[in-house]
Amino acid sequence: MVVIVDYGMGNLGSIRNMLKKLGAPVTVSGDPVVIAQATQLILPGVGAFCTGMQRLSNLNLASALNDQVRNKRTPTLGVCLGMQLMTRHSEEGDVEGLGWINARTVRFRVNDPAVKVPHMGWNTVTAKGTCPLLRGFDEEPRFYFVHSYHLVCDDPALTAGTTCHGYEFASVIQQGNIFGVQFHPEKSHTFGLRLLKNFLEIDRSC
Repeated sequence: MVVIVDYGMGNLGSIRNMLKKLGAPVTVSGDPVVIAQATQLILPGVGAFCTGMQRLSNLNLASALNDQVRNKRTPTLGVCLGMQLMTRHSEEGDVEGLGWINARTVRFRVNDPAVKVPHMGWNTVTAKGTCPLLRGFDEEPRFYFVHSYHLVCDDPALTAGTTCHGYEFASVIQQGNIFGVQFHPEKSHTFGLRLLKNFLEIDRSC
């Protein structure tokens, strides 16, 4: 069962509908007991980093999530803010994150006035390596982005896909069973559907 983590931030219904279209058994829940039963997890997110961490704390979700991700090695996908929450720290509010991946979250630093922040709209992702999320695309995939912050990974090998907005940044990451995308697959039509299908095919052997 795929569990979409409900901590009050994210396009929960849109992600659930796309997974249902793919025939996946899916539930949306903020209950640690339900989260503990997941075979795959999706951590969505829209909004501020500090608010997201506070809500996870208020709902006592950190322990159940840590057990699933770190101990059981459950395949986990972070979406937009959800991916950023997986890092050690964010400049947005100077807040510590979940610390699942060796990365930090920083604000875009662009000097060209023609490059707007937030980065908003459709953009391409260039695969780096053989991440299972990016398998099977007949052309360079395009996804929908809305964000002012992005990841900086300690190890370049964690970056599975990049996007350019003023400069190149990590838009897809993988660290073992942990995956993250800076864009919104649930708003990305056929490209997003393909990516979510790829995620559903990942198991604990990753």
